[in-house]
Amino acid sequence: MNKKERLVAAIEQGTVIDHIPTAKTYQVASLLGLFDLDTPVTIGFNYPSQKVGKKGIIKVSDKFFTDDEISRLSVVAPNVILSIIRDYEVVEKKTVETPEEIKGIVKCNNPKCVTNNEPMATHFHVTDGVLTCHYCEKEQDINKVELV
Repeated sequence: MNKKERLVAAIEQGTVIDHIPTAKTYQVASLLGLFDLDTPVTIGFNYPSQKVGKKGIIKVSDKFFTDDEISRLSVVAPNVILSIIRDYEVVEKKTVETPEEIKGIVKCNNPKCVTNNEPMATHFHVTDGVLTCHYCEKEQDINKVELV
């Protein structure tokens, strides 16, 4: 198949975010600020996937994400695949992994936590899908968090 004749239009350069759980596709786009970009963005979901049944895919022309942006992504859609595209070719693939620490992305679910009462960034330690607040030590499941 010609690389320029795919189900979703090929991009000359930029990033493809693949294997997004279908239900999280728009949340990923929002989290990465894709609705505010001036470059072409293709968002698709309910594509067949052998790994997860159905998946979302996002193609972003002329945009390469920072490590900070990618760590934000790991909170809502861990294990997505980022493909870096240059000249219509994949030059690098990365599996997004949740870092050991997450700062300023997730809200602490303890109403008495200092981060909910003072103007300061949240800070969590991540262990086996459980986030532990650095300040109040309250634990929460990474799949049930509220984003800041």
